[in-house]
Amino acid sequence: MPDSTAPQAESPLPVTCTIKREVDVYVAISRGRELANAIGFNEIDRTRIEIVILELTRNLLVHAGGGDLRLSHVTDGERTGMAVATVDNGPGIADIDMAMRDGYSTAHTLGAGLPGVKRLMDSFTIESTVGVGTHVRAVKWLPRRNTGGRR
Repeated sequence: MPDSTAPQAESPLPVTCTIKREVDVYVAISRGRELANAIGFNEIDRTRIEIVILELTRNLLVHAGGGDLRLSHVTDGERTGMAVATVDNGPGIADIDMAMRDGYSTAHTLGAGLPGVKRLMDSFTIESTVGVGTHVRAVKWLPRRNTGGRR
């Protein structure tokens, strides 16, 4: 029988960052680093998550005039990871397929942002309605540990 007095590991709390100015991008990256570290990501995956946060928050500023970034600890069965989501009330994306092509940019940039986010994370979804806004969600899962056949 489990000891009910034993301390229980608490799941890191979700974080919401409002992105309105350039400085908010760097605050969000710092908060994301803290959450990724608390979840147990290694340095390489923490860096990937930080790049994703940078890309998505810059998109919020450049394309939507701001929005919200939500960072959360997620689980799915035995998997655990981190979700990075953005929500905005900007102009929306008229052609998501085109926006997901490497090199496509409406802001005269390299056009690597959204395709790069998709490559860096394990799952990626984007929903957008012109005139309403865009919602992006990406998840990075902790690598499964090799238990040598043991569970």
